[in-house]
This record gives sequence, C-alpha cells and structure tokens, in this order.
Amino acid sequence: MSPWGMATTTTQRPAPTLPTTTTADAEPDALTIGRRIRHLRARRGMTLGDLAEAIGRAPSQVSMLENGKREPTIARLQAVARALGTTVDELLSPEAPSRRDALEIELERVQRGPLFSALGVKSVRVGKSLPTDALEAIVALQAELERLHSERALTPEEARRANTELRADMRAQDNYFPDLELVARSLLDDVGHTHGPVPQRAAVEIASHLGFTIHYESDVPHSTRAVIDQRHRRVYLPSNGIRGRSDARSALLQALSSHVLEHAEPRDYGEFLRQRVEANYLCAALLLPEREAVRHLRDAKDARAISIEDLRDAFAVSYETAAHRFTNLATRHLGIGVHFMKVHESGAIHKAYENDGVRFPADALGTVEGQHVCKQWTARVVFGIADRLSPYYQYTDTPTGTYWCTSRVTDTPDGRFSVSVGVPYAQVKWFLGRETTARSTSRCPDESCCRRPRAPLAQRWDGQAFPSARPHASMLAAMPSGAFPGVDTTEVYEFLERHAPTS
Repeated sequence: MSPWGMATTTTQRPAPTLPTTTTADAEPDALTIGRRIRHLRARRGMTLGDLAEAIGRAPSQVSMLENGKREPTIARLQAVARALGTTVDELLSPEAPSRRDALEIELERVQRGPLFSALGVKSVRVGKSLPTDALEAIVALQAELERLHSERALTPEEARRANTELRADMRAQDNYFPDLELVARSLLDDVGHTHGPVPQRAAVEIASHLGFTIHYESDVPHSTRAVIDQRHRRVYLPSNGIRGRSDARSALLQALSSHVLEHAEPRDYGEFLRQRVEANYLCAALLLPEREAVRHLRDAKDARAISIEDLRDAFAVSYETAAHRFTNLATRHLGIGVHFMKVHESGAIHKAYENDGVRFPADALGTVEGQHVCKQWTARVVFGIADRLSPYYQYTDTPTGTYWCTSRVTDTPDGRFSVSVGVPYAQVKWFLGRETTARSTSRCPDESCCRRPRAPLAQRWDGQAFPSARPHASMLAAMPSGAFPGVDTTEVYEFLERHAPTS
C-alpha cells in the first residue's frame, strides 16, 4: 500500500471545528459583507428603508445586499459606507461582526452548497428566532457530515497520489534522513550500545530508558502490530508472535519510534504515510546503526562483494529490512544509485523506490503502487526459481538501460512477495552475483513485450475466453476510515481498558 510499514498508536479524534468570528486569511464574500452592513445599520438605529433612502435604492435591493444574494460594486459600497459613517475597508473586513453572525453566515453558506442540495433537506430559515444553541448544533452536524463525506471520498487514487508525492521527496534526498540518523545514534548511546548488531536486550533497554514497560498479550487488536498506552507508559506486543515477522525487536522499536518522533494523530493520508516512513526509518537505523552498517558496506565495496544477504546476516535482520537500509545508505555513503521493489506474486508493485533512472510502470498520474511489473524483470522471474535458499541475480535490458538485480521471495500472511534491489550496469562491479549469466530483455511499456498474447494464441482464443476476475476489495472500496486507516479504534480502546492497571 505504501513505502515501508508501521507500528500503531492511537489518539482521540478531534471534534468538528465550528466557525470563529475571525478568518483573517480569508477573502471577504458577499455573505460576510452583507452581514457587516446589517450589523452596522442596526447599531446606528437605521431601518432597511432608512439605508435604502440614503443610498437611493429600493429596500428590496438593500435586503438582497444584506443577505449576500448580490455582489456589491465599489460604488455601492462607497455609498453605503458614507450612509453608515464608516469606511469601505471596514465593510470589506473578512471578520464576521460577532460569533452569532459567524454561525449564521456558515449556515447560509452550507445551505447554498452542493452537498446540502444533494441531501434534499429543507433549508432552515436563518433569523433572530433561531436559538444560538440550535444554530451551533446544526453547524456542528454539517461540519461532521462534510468530514465523513471527505473521508469516504478518500479513494485509492488519492492514497496513491500521496504515495507518489512522498516517493518524489524521498528520491530528492536519496532516501537518506540525517536527522533520524542522529536520533538513532543518540538513543543507542543513551543505553550504552557502542558497536555491532543491536541485541534484543538493547531494544528492551531503549524502552526502559524512554520510561516504558513491555507487556505481551494474546489479545492485542488484530488490526495492529503493537499498541502504546501513553497514560500508563506501556507497550503491548502480541504474545503469540509478531504478526508476519520473526523479529520481536522490529515491532517494539517501530512503536517506540513513533513516540520518540512525537507523532500526533495524522491530519490526512499523506501525513499518515510520512509518519510510517519516519517510524520505520528510525527503526531500521536502530537495528542497523549507520556507523557500523556503513563500515560493513564500505569494506564490501572495497572487496567488490556487496551483498544484501551478508548485510542481513551481519545484523541479524530480515532480508527486507536489510534491503531497505541499503537504499538509505547506498547513495549518500557509497555513491551508488539504486532501486528497490516489493512485488506481490500477482505481479503488482507493493512498494518501490528508485534514484538510478530505472522506469517503473506507472499510470498517467505517476502512480507506481498497484501497477504490474514486466514479466521479464527479476522481481517476476524469481517466482519461478526453484532454489529458494540461494540469492537470484539477473541482468535486464530495458528501454532506459541495463540493470542488474538481486531478488528473494518471502512468504507472508498476505501471500508471496519478491524483494529486489537493483543498480545500473555501471555499478554492478561492486556486487556479488555480477558474474551471473541470467539475462532478459524487457520492452515494456510496449504491450507486445509481455501483455499482449502472441498472434497464434490470440487467434485461437480471442472471443472464446471469459475469465471470472478476482479483484481485491481495495479496487472497489474507499480507503479504510479512521485516523489510522484499517485500525479498529473501538477494539484498541477496549483492549487498553481491559489491561489498564487498576491502581
């Protein structure tokens, strides 16, 4: 769904925001101008007829002006300002005259909007007889309705757009975050870890240093990997193993990373994704400390023997974590451009990153996630390799150049995925596996490469096949709702209530 993954914390969703009397950054509109005219007229003790007579217009025209149903001209505003003993600037102020006026303006605005019209609800007459508490309730209900409408409109396309923007930012800084590296180094120094791989003991010491105790429970909510109780300073992890993971350190450090980075409830999906990247980057920087990991990689480069497997084994992490960490450090410290992919066995891209010129398949908006990789690429070919113990290496000639990749297949609860790291041909001299004879040619996005059936096959079966598609639910549904998409907040709160200390 996005770059990397995340441990989960929960916070309370804020209440809908009601309008205030000050909107300093807003442009004045006809409703606000009209309400200011009415307010100043009443304050001067003038009737509608008095003002109409003073500016030489019919009362009905002044009424339309005050109700925001007519845009005033500068000449008209000048005449009104003279009649009311004020200035045009005062009439054009974007601030509502009072809290009550702000609510009335908001309700008028709402009732004239497309969402209200689509509901087919009879409009409310906005007048002095409408109690202020009722007015506040109606406006608050409308604000919540608009929030829900926006939330349900958060389509997969919008989520992928956020991914595209985030990937561009990551590419611009070569996927290297120096501030997070400093945070990781400081945390490790605080617990006295000075060199080498980070043992589970050190991860526990980091939790203790931050003031948290660790609790393993069998009923950790199914939609989470970990839950932090900020009130009682507890981290809850599933006692039946970390779902989809073999390394307990990872889930713990991811959860603590969100706390260390002071992540608050994300305001939108883009912020949610950025928090995931930051938390997972910090987690990886703790598991593979920069100083030691760079030393390992530089020694390997000098020996022309860079290997993701060796990096994995040196720091006792998963292959995917080692591949991610390599993309963090390769360009900044080794001068090597690189690309990374995690691809489902169906061929769809799950995660991707590049700064080496490789061209990932993308839609018209530049979206990569969900697109299908060419069948000739290493990330697809590896699924057909019987040897799961040895790494698979391959050269692929593409329209943008020749790339070398190393890839492995991993099994997860969501199916099989290939995790691949690749570099341009000019950089392969630094890597183990460069002597491979495996080579393929990809002409994608030319459909004749692998997406269009060969002519004899097409002639034989065209019009004779009707497959029953098996679309994933996310193709049809909006993104999961909630501040943390996919997390059942009620389940989380009930879990915390069950396990909260009684004293």
